Amino acid sequence: MKAVRQHSYGGPEVLVLEEVPDPVPAAGELLVRVSAAGVNYADTMLRAHEPDERFRPPGGFPVTPGIEVAGTVLTEDSPLAGRRIVSFIPSGGYAELAVVPAAGVIPIPDDLDDHTALALFAQGATAVGVIDVAKVTAADTVLVEAAAGGIGTLLVQLAKRAGATVIAAASSAGKLDLARSLGADQVVDYSREGWTEGVGPVTVVLDSVGGRVGAEAYRLLSPLGRMVLYGHASGEPTALTTTEIFTVGAAVIPLSLTYDARLLPDYTRQAFELAGDLKPVIGDVLPLADAAKAHRALEERTSVGKLILVP
Repeated sequence: MKAVRQHSYGGPEVLVLEEVPDPVPAAGELLVRVSAAGVNYADTMLRAHEPDERFRPPGGFPVTPGIEVAGTVLTEDSPLAGRRIVSFIPSGGYAELAVVPAAGVIPIPDDLDDHTALALFAQGATAVGVIDVAKVTAADTVLVEAAAGGIGTLLVQLAKRAGATVIAAASSAGKLDLARSLGADQVVDYSREGWTEGVGPVTVVLDSVGGRVGAEAYRLLSPLGRMVLYGHASGEPTALTTTEIFTVGAAVIPLSLTYDARLLPDYTRQAFELAGDLKPVIGDVLPLADAAKAHRALEERTSVGKLILVP
């Protein structure tokens, strides 16, 4: 089969398409014909961050990246044989075939295509979870960071669905236009200095950027507001001191789908059920051979919505 391979840490150019043996599932695993592989920030970290123990490939080099797939189950003795599913995997998604843990697969509803299901899988589940723990209501003014990304575009819609006033923060005119088209009441370019002037106060911040942007966004919160931390795409977590937290008086709430094994399937099913109301934004859909291009777009923040690789 064809698969994207990485033989060392480095820039996007280390991702190359090669011919490799078909994977063989072990006990408790399923063989899946991949129809779509999601490209995530975690993939770029696994590719690039040699010094960080968290981002070492599970089996060493060479490795096939990709932790999120949609596809059809090929294992004939499984009750899911022939079913379309989505799943997380430790690695191996950027390929024609992948091995997935049988206990972790989630069937795709018949009325969803694979690309939409993939966009509503991890990112949709995260968006549903963020809105849930933030307790967003119609009384809130919500600042959504990275509002043109795969999760951000869904958060804009979910916050509007809850009746909130939504301020969308993104880094280019095109991305701001996209957020506005999804229902944002106000947009702001957080890549410019002084971006918080004229913004706020807000009652909720949904922070996935971290670093300087996250810290500045926290200061826009009113007392008793909430900030949900669910990522740091800038490469740096939002650094807040206890003094700042006491001064502002807003709660800081972390969310990761790894906290509880029930979160991912539960929130994914909720996201699938909302498919009629939500419009996941599918960005570039690229062939496996363009994996380097996909990583470059994600790191340079030129992509919007869900970025997908197809065999």
